[in-house]
Amino acid sequence: MCSVCGCGGGPARLDGGNEVPRAAAPPPPVAPEELRWRLAPAPPAAAMADVPAEVPSARLLAVEADILGANDARARANRARLGQAGSFALNLVSSPGSGKTTLLCETLRRLRGERPLAVIEGDQQTSLDAERVRATGVPAVQVNTGKGCHLDADMVARALERLPLAAGGLLFIENVGNLVCPAAFDLGEQARVAILAVTEGEDKPLKYPELFASADLLLLNKIDLLPYVDFDLARCRDYARRVNPDVAILEVSARTGAGLDAWLDWLRAAAAG
Repeated sequence: MCSVCGCGGGPARLDGGNEVPRAAAPPPPVAPEELRWRLAPAPPAAAMADVPAEVPSARLLAVEADILGANDARARANRARLGQAGSFALNLVSSPGSGKTTLLCETLRRLRGERPLAVIEGDQQTSLDAERVRATGVPAVQVNTGKGCHLDADMVARALERLPLAAGGLLFIENVGNLVCPAAFDLGEQARVAILAVTEGEDKPLKYPELFASADLLLLNKIDLLPYVDFDLARCRDYARRVNPDVAILEVSARTGAGLDAWLDWLRAAAAG
């Protein structure tokens, strides 16, 4: 069991097939100061909880350090592998129902023919999202985590073995829908994109600061629904920048196409380095 989030830490399944066991001998832990991928400083007082949670025991912290240390070593290997192939990987993180897969599929349709594309889909069960991606003509591997609430670097490493990685290509990793645990696990990506639908409320960056603090880009999705929901764009932008002053923010709608040109331009610029 994963001590970081309490989710089941058993084998993952690729494309609904047999269980894929984890490596028999995971990479050794790294130094504590290297445990978190670009972990931002603690959010300012305005973003902190009034009542702190129970302080974890030293033993629990040691177990968490071992888990994250081994994961980060595997993530570095993934990043090196992607770099050697010349592929640029993005980790897409959001809550369930944010419109992440719809946005991804529309992105793939617009980028097809421009550069090589590939997708790793993370869900607890089913291959529904991978099937939607494949319908766009882009190769995809489905990773089913079972009871797990996030992808980890080992799952991604095994999925990479089944995907074509080409120079100049983009690899999209669609994480399991969750605003908490995916924030702690580096997958070997070169950029992290947080997606927040306007149907979810503008307070999410303050409620789940670690995810938004580690994001390179925040996509405010489903803006076509703004006339029908109580969502303050300016306030959301302010909240996001309280926890991450440097985060880029774009407003998009996969349904209407609003903001998608700016999103694609950001992708091209990020991949170009």
